[in-house]
Amino acid sequence: MTSLSLNKQSILSRNSPIGVFDSGVGGISVLKHIHALLPHENLLYVADSKYAPYGGRTPAEITARCCEIADFLIAKNAKALVVACNTATAAAIDAMRAKYDLPSFNIPIIGMEPAVKPAAAATKNGIIGVLATVGTLKSAQFAALLETYGRNVEVVTQACVGLVECIERGELTHENTLKLIQQYCKPLLNEGADTIVLGCTHYPFVRPLIEQAVGKEVALIDTGAAVAKYLQKRLQELGLLSESQKAANLVFYTNSNAENAKQVISQLWGQSAEVKRL
Repeated sequence: MTSLSLNKQSILSRNSPIGVFDSGVGGISVLKHIHALLPHENLLYVADSKYAPYGGRTPAEITARCCEIADFLIAKNAKALVVACNTATAAAIDAMRAKYDLPSFNIPIIGMEPAVKPAAAATKNGIIGVLATVGTLKSAQFAALLETYGRNVEVVTQACVGLVECIERGELTHENTLKLIQQYCKPLLNEGADTIVLGCTHYPFVRPLIEQAVGKEVALIDTGAAVAKYLQKRLQELGLLSESQKAANLVFYTNSNAENAKQVISQLWGQSAEVKRL
């Protein structure tokens, strides 16, 4: 990756791209919401699949990865950064904002958090389930969410070890993926959860299997659309919304060692994608 000197300010314009990244391909679920809401914005996506999942790594390791990717995207003249990963947001977003969201850069950095607040508003019986990675559930950010929004509801959490890896391999409808999902949803259902938070950006890609496991009566909530709306708001405030009416340019970058990395990215994006190696 290209290193960045913090003494050099990027020349941002309305037509500069938006940089989005995740520990792997999961953040493409957020990218889809961004592209749907802002169809004329140029987008750069980095899948840090070589280091996925972030959930088993230390906060220092995650922060180092996030800053290296941010350097790469800022060197590509990104006008905003979206950390499309709950675990990365919890571990690194404060350090990233301290480093990059400065007057010399003024680059908005948008993060993710599990949708505990909307789930608390949506639940009918007061019992919420959260599916997430180990890293997200152990984070201080998640504890703060529970303290703020979970006081009047019961929150049942479930770490989904191995599920991210299934999605990274493109196994969206495989029997093994369904078995994992059934295994992880069962404790939430046993506790009576009527609302389940998809607390990892990978999980929306297996939403049909989750719906199959929990039934139609259980509401599923993720935050991709809300993140896209907040990004739009911040770009508008900074005068950085694209004025172009041309089709957006979308470029995906990956450091995955998998032979089918481009195929998986295209599968998740829903059409053939331009994929480059980091």
